[in-house]
Amino acid sequence: MGIKEETFYEGGPHIGDLIFHVVLIPLIFFIPLAIGAIVRAIWLRYKITDRRISVIGGWMGKDRTDLVYSEITDAVTIPRGLGFWGDMVVTLKDGSRLELRSIPRYREIYDYINERVIAKTGVPLLSVTEKAEAATQTT
Repeated sequence: MGIKEETFYEGGPHIGDLIFHVVLIPLIFFIPLAIGAIVRAIWLRYKITDRRISVIGGWMGKDRTDLVYSEITDAVTIPRGLGFWGDMVVTLKDGSRLELRSIPRYREIYDYINERVIAKTGVPLLSVTEKAEAATQTT
């Protein structure tokens, strides 16, 4: 009997990422980006629960990375596709980073992760504007 987890999001990258890149294949420059989007759509899966973040990817979906919220020190989101999906970079205490690409509902997921980080560490994640304001105040 394992530990019960409540799943907030489970699935792959946003379908709009794949459609966008496949539509642009006639422009030769976008062929490598389209191949990347196809590979992400086939093999990349995210699972965000109340205990951890899991990313399953790599060649044939054989690599798995699990993060617990107490190890997260920073997260930055970047909107893509007119804001319908986005990328997120999560930074850990040891300085390593994990990129979550083409996440649907990325704003909701960021807020959910922020709530879990606050519950585990007591320190909220700062937004990009809050970091910029803090940097200007210290100089």
